[in-house]
Amino acid sequence: MKGRRLYLDGVSVVFDGFRALNNLSLVVDPGELRAVIGPNGAGKTTMMDVITGKTRPTAGTVSFGESDLTRMDEAAIANLGIGRKFQKPTVFDALTVFENLELALKAPRGPLACLRWALSGEAEARIAATLDEIGLAERAQDAAGILSHGQRQWLEIGMLLMQDPDLLLVDEPVAGMTDAETEHTAALLARIAGRRSVVVVEHDLEFVRAMNCRVTVLHEGSVLSEGSIDHVQNDQRVVEVYLGR
Repeated sequence: MKGRRLYLDGVSVVFDGFRALNNLSLVVDPGELRAVIGPNGAGKTTMMDVITGKTRPTAGTVSFGESDLTRMDEAAIANLGIGRKFQKPTVFDALTVFENLELALKAPRGPLACLRWALSGEAEARIAATLDEIGLAERAQDAAGILSHGQRQWLEIGMLLMQDPDLLLVDEPVAGMTDAETEHTAALLARIAGRRSVVVVEHDLEFVRAMNCRVTVLHEGSVLSEGSIDHVQNDQRVVEVYLGR
């Protein structure tokens, strides 16, 4: 299991007078799977932007292990082992599933290294293990462009796993998926957690329930409630601002 804790304390982000995050505090333990839910405008995307260095907080502490993320740029944070998957998958349609994973492999990227690059047995084994993990072993030689929407999402998760991140941030992974694909995705993310931390921003509460993890509810840039899915669904404040809509 990876051993670094994600720690946000008193984080505020103000855009032209609008408070996107308001004294937000959040702790994600090493190897934890966490779901983050909340109405539109609650601050979920801004929180992800702050963790990945895309947005600088106006105030507060953001750290991952010993590293102060507020002092690092996006590239340095990615190299630190924080990977982010956006809602819309970005895979290379003309390449095979295997080639997409090969391209994403964490390997030396200088001109000389690229010239000498040959897929080692170890790298091939990692790709094979990742194909099994994401459930696409049988599609390894198919072009990514012919995959279903759900399969493309799994491929992109696989591409992030090839970078060997300690923390994976996943944005609304099951939007537009079939029920079977949604089920597969919940099981996949639960499997990935443990060896690394996984934070999932999502609207689909059935999917969140299937992940069986701690849930954080954001509202107006702050934590409104936290606990099991049953706990937050029965929290009257959550019902009023989110579930009652």
